[in-house]
Amino acid sequence: MNWDRIEGNWQQFKGAAKQQWGKLTDGNLDVIAGKRDVLAGKIQETYGVTKDDAETQLATWQQAQEETTVESKPVEAKPMDSKPTETK
Repeated sequence: MNWDRIEGNWQQFKGAAKQQWGKLTDGNLDVIAGKRDVLAGKIQETYGVTKDDAETQLATWQQAQEETTVESKPVEAKPMDSKPTETK
């Protein structure tokens, strides 16, 4: 999943980001607005990690979002087992 998709759907991904980086406030997440570089900076600032560490965390989180986001696919209809009905 590319970051443009995360940014475009930030309202949906914001909860997952909050779960991953619980020290980030709702206000932080609103300011971030899906911008990867801003999120990386907030992770560095809030958690006291290096830029490389923040980038590694972001890459891992981004991959997890791809794995947990299921594309809507049509469900293939399967024939039901039907029993003949008795007629009287």
